[in-house]
Amino acid sequence: MARGGFPGGFGGGNLNNLMKQAQKMQKEMAKLQEELQNRTVEASAGGGAITVVVSGKKELKEIKLSPEVVDPDDVEMLQDLILAAVNEALRKADDMVNEEMGKITGGLGGIPGLF
Repeated sequence: MARGGFPGGFGGGNLNNLMKQAQKMQKEMAKLQEELQNRTVEASAGGGAITVVVSGKKELKEIKLSPEVVDPDDVEMLQDLILAAVNEALRKADDMVNEEMGKITGGLGGIPGLF
């Protein structure tokens, strides 16, 4: 191995290419994050009695309640259905973001602190 060099011929040219690829990936990820703000996922609970819409940024955008699910004598059931629908929508939003990021990073997105 040459003094101060990298083993296996990992020289300046390869390092420059790697840096260019990383910069391109960062730009694509930033663009995707912007796009995901406008994309939404929908989930429901109680056979469609509760429907929620969440953005790719995990912001709750909409809650739809079917009138027949609103029972003043059973508020706990309504609360449970809303929680179930919101949690499912958040899981779907995570899945959407992870899938799209995986397309860009080729699986490297799971390395903490990489981007």
